[in-house]
Amino acid sequence: MVLAIVALSVGVVALAIRDPEITRLSREGERLAALLEQARVESRVTGVAVRWVPVNGVADSGRSTGSSAGEAAQFHFVGIPTRQAMPTRWLDPETRAQVVGGAAVVLGPQAILPPQRIVLSLGAQRLELATDGLGAFAAANTAADSAPAAPRTPP
Repeated sequence: MVLAIVALSVGVVALAIRDPEITRLSREGERLAALLEQARVESRVTGVAVRWVPVNGVADSGRSTGSSAGEAAQFHFVGIPTRQAMPTRWLDPETRAQVVGGAAVVLGPQAILPPQRIVLSLGAQRLELATDGLGAFAAANTAADSAPAAPRTPP
């Protein structure tokens, strides 16, 4: 009986522990969403178009503001004034990002932007950040979002 209780307890604890990759990817997603929102606000305030561009292994082209000497940037905020140093590297160097349907995310200065998606990956884990163009970027439910929308009829 005692062994059964110990085995059950170990099983519950094992299920409760999150996969370290999921935890790291979730942290990267939250950080990126906050950075994108900060850049979007800066774009609206200054009236200057801002884009976020992932690099993913491409050699840095001299725009490594915010990264240590000798480290290549992993993403860029194009259009942000140089006085406002934005990060250019992931917290986890194995993180990768892909903009769905393009090479960059447009962050303003218009109030209404096109819907946009970013897929972050770390190992076998994937996280999708999305915006409808009005709200901030947030983790998207890819299963529900990929289903076709039902036609709407007026009431």
